[in-house]
Amino acid sequence: MKRLLVSIHDVGPRFEREVETLRKHLARYVPLDRVAMLVVPDHWGEAPLTPGSAFATRLRDWTGGGAEVFAHGWFHRDTSVHSGRMAGLKAKHMTAGEGEFLGLDAVESQRRMSDGKALIEEIVGRPVAGFVAPAWLYGDGARQALSESGFALAEDHWRVWRPAEGTTLCRGPVITWASRSRSRIASSLFAARMLTTLLARAPVVRLAVHPGDTRVRALMDSIARTLDALTEGREVGRYGDLLTVERGR
Repeated sequence: MKRLLVSIHDVGPRFEREVETLRKHLARYVPLDRVAMLVVPDHWGEAPLTPGSAFATRLRDWTGGGAEVFAHGWFHRDTSVHSGRMAGLKAKHMTAGEGEFLGLDAVESQRRMSDGKALIEEIVGRPVAGFVAPAWLYGDGARQALSESGFALAEDHWRVWRPAEGTTLCRGPVITWASRSRSRIASSLFAARMLTTLLARAPVVRLAVHPGDTRVRALMDSIARTLDALTEGREVGRYGDLLTVERGR
């Protein structure tokens, strides 16, 4: 059976209303207990996730209902000075200053990964499913730290893998949307149409939504059309299913 994996990025108190809007939108097409939640512990240093808070209780309820939870960076903000030309280009053009783990060394990457994992697990009362760097961007230091982090799963734009062994569990681009400019809105709408067709035979397709999507009607409509198409003949699964499949080989 072909699988569809769905995730909500940037989950945290800063975007509580938007996350709830996304959950209601997705619920028309997929079971919410199959939607992964990517949690940011302190978005841009302005919205800390605090144990005992109303949002922490809500997050615990969501995961208690079956949703997987991933650590999604710490600040979701890139404050590094990038020395390599390629890293600089990625930081400038692939994300609006949010590639937090692109320029961090291994020590700082490990600290933020460990702190995020511990905080989220304290709140939800269960292990996190894995780690996803903001904007799906990893530098060498982050990749080194991730291989020693104890996370069962990691994801970038092109694949999902087991960090400890480096084993790839599925390949293919994530279908996602961008809302920060008219040109990016237009290009993401086009990409969603094309990828829905191109990935029709892929064993696993991943779809990710962001809080900013809720502010653009065209993006929300595109998400609905894409889910309507992808759920035909696919099982909506969890990321953890990939580990089960690997063990069964």
